[in-house]
Amino acid sequence: MHELTPRQAEILAFIREHLATEGRPPTRPELARAFALGSTNGVQKHLLALAAKGAIELIPNAARGIRLLGEMGLPLVGRVAAGSPVLAIENVLGRYPVDPSLFKPRADYLLQVRGLSMRDEGILDGDWLVVHRTTEARSGQLVVARLGNDVTVKRLRLRGSKAELIPANPDFQTLHLDLTRDVLEIEGIGVGVIRNLMAAPAPVAGRRVHRL
Repeated sequence: MHELTPRQAEILAFIREHLATEGRPPTRPELARAFALGSTNGVQKHLLALAAKGAIELIPNAARGIRLLGEMGLPLVGRVAAGSPVLAIENVLGRYPVDPSLFKPRADYLLQVRGLSMRDEGILDGDWLVVHRTTEARSGQLVVARLGNDVTVKRLRLRGSKAELIPANPDFQTLHLDLTRDVLEIEGIGVGVIRNLMAAPAPVAGRRVHRL
C-alpha cells in the first residue's frame, strides 16, 4: 500500500473503527459529517485516492460499498459484551489466518463457542464457529442470534409467527418465541466449525476445519 496523506489516514482509521463498532462500512454522508466536508463529492475524492493506493476497494452501486484491503484473516469474537455489536473492538480477541473464501457463503468472522448446548452437532466448548454475517436466516439453519443483550448459537425453526431456537443437547431447553411480541435479531449463520484439538489455545494449523 502506498503512503497515505494525513487526511487519508484519518478517513481510513474512521472506516476501520466504524466497521468494528457498527459491523458495516460508513456511507458517504456519514463520512462527510464526520469530517465536516461540505458534500459527498469531497468524500468520494478521498475514497478514490484510498482505492488507488490499495487501502480499500470500492464496490459499485452499494451505499456502503467500501471493503478494507490488506486485512488478513478473520476476526475472532469472544464473549459478546451486553448490547454491543458482535464485531465491536472489546469483543474481538484477534485475527487468525482463515481464508474466508473456503466457506459458502463467504465467512466474515469466527465466534468462540462457550458451553455445550450444541454438543450433539459436534460444536464443543472452545471451538470456533465460522460465521457468515447476515440479518436473515431460513428455518433449519444454524444461527447466531441475539435475544436482548445475549448472543447464542442455536438451530432455528420457523413456523409462521413462531420461532424456536433449538439446542443439540438434551440438557438444554428449546427457546420458544412469538415474533409478534418477542424480538429476535439474527447476527449471522454458521458455515463451518474449527475444532479445538487441545485444551490450550493453538494456532489455526493445530485445529481441524469442518464446513457446515
